Amino acid sequence: MKTATYTVKNALGIHARPAADIARFVGKHKSEVTLTSGGKKASGKSVLMLTAMGAKKGAEVTVTVSGEDEDEVFAQLDDMFNHGFYED
Repeated sequence: MKTATYTVKNALGIHARPAADIARFVGKHKSEVTLTSGGKKASGKSVLMLTAMGAKKGAEVTVTVSGEDEDEVFAQLDDMFNHGFYED
């Protein structure tokens, strides 16, 4: 299991496009991905749950990845968070 906490960098936070990008990527892999922010928990495979977390710019999000391909999944999610979901 791999876990990291990130501060959301992009101006609009985890809105529909980054949520869809996360869910699309995670859905192609076997690992379980959970994101937690502000006391709300979301499956990495659910666009609705990800947007419902309401993670705005500056929010802290904890990402947990567990499974047989966790290294690959964690590395990509780490890159997405560190680069503001490629929006900035």
